[in-house]
Amino acid sequence: MTAKRIIIGISGATGFAYGIKALTLLKPLDIETHLVISKAAHMTCSYEVPNMNIKQIEALADKVYSINNIGAAIASGSYKTMGMLVAPCSMRSLSAIANSLSDNLLTRAADVVLKERRRLVLMVREAPLHLGHIKNMEAVTLMGGVIFPPVPALYQRIDSIDDMITHSVARALDLFDIDISALPRWGEDMHLNNTPS
Repeated sequence: MTAKRIIIGISGATGFAYGIKALTLLKPLDIETHLVISKAAHMTCSYEVPNMNIKQIEALADKVYSINNIGAAIASGSYKTMGMLVAPCSMRSLSAIANSLSDNLLTRAADVVLKERRRLVLMVREAPLHLGHIKNMEAVTLMGGVIFPPVPALYQRIDSIDDMITHSVARALDLFDIDISALPRWGEDMHLNNTPS
């Protein structure tokens, strides 16, 4: 593989900002970003990101694909990537991935990543969860995927929602061995309180 490449999928769950943050954190790095946005995510974007349009978000990526382009490079296992981050991942996309239903480019790319034994990280967004959601998460985990709900690390004494989003996305990118300098690390950048309780 001549270039490092990662696929970023943005699906229709609430949390479009996670996908934007992933693209923003990866932009200065020597890693090609390949972006695919679901139809439902286009609608979510208009509600959650009123200060940016889809074209501005797409401009953060190196390559952008239509959700309907099943013949895209990222739909083939011979096109090497580091893997795929779906941020956020809706329950609909989770279900399609868990059941190998490659009905659009996002779910096909995720299926390819799994079959090629590459890293798939799904930032699932839903609460509360019913048994169907949990079984789909189990299925993806058994196939080698990683379920990564964006749970805030409150021990950081965060100052803003953006801090929470940055931490969650940087931790998800850690799973691809991508080191994000903005990520404070427990025991390194953060002081431990060694006082016995």
